[in-house]
Amino acid sequence: MSSTTDLHAAASLADPLRRDLYEYVAAASEPVSRDRAAAALGISRQVAAYHLDRLADDGLLDIEFRRLTGRQGPGAGRPSKLYKRSARVVDVTIPPRRYELAARILLDAIRRKDLDTDAVVDVAREAGREMGSRGLDQALIESGYEPALEGEEIRFRNCPFHALADRDRRVTCGMNLALVQGMVEASGSDLEPVLAPEEGYCCVRLRSRDGGQEASKPFI
Repeated sequence: MSSTTDLHAAASLADPLRRDLYEYVAAASEPVSRDRAAAALGISRQVAAYHLDRLADDGLLDIEFRRLTGRQGPGAGRPSKLYKRSARVVDVTIPPRRYELAARILLDAIRRKDLDTDAVVDVAREAGREMGSRGLDQALIESGYEPALEGEEIRFRNCPFHALADRDRRVTCGMNLALVQGMVEASGSDLEPVLAPEEGYCCVRLRSRDGGQEASKPFI
């Protein structure tokens, strides 16, 4: 994507209502219908449809069609138009900065020279401790993990290092785990960071060390 296209997509979120709709869809655990989005924000279905389609046109949301009743065949009704966050990454800096490129170069250098990754883990853990001293909730949210309580686990709906994970999952996930471990240690939480990769989530999640008591407290 060009910087101009990214800038246009970012500008689409300048509208407060459109931004609220985007954040609602992004936080949902499943694709969202126009009716559900309208009800959640207290607006008409027509207004919700307009802004949701604009977000989709700008590449920020993906669209799928599915019958919500589960019925099939004649009389089942038309499929509903559903929206979910797209996988597109929008990154706008003025003037342009290529921090992701620098990170990919460094990652490739580690792989090519088969360097010891212990230093990466150690530095990531130190960074996590510094961030976690302000509180685990704040550290995770500010880092872009998008934590959400699901059952007795806290799972991360976004990986801040997604592009790097696609390039080298072993090094990136190890860094991810060490970063979150540092946050947990500094915050004094009883939660335990574990590696548990699953499509659509970050490779790290938080589990309680005492059978689910602690995991019910944050991010509600």
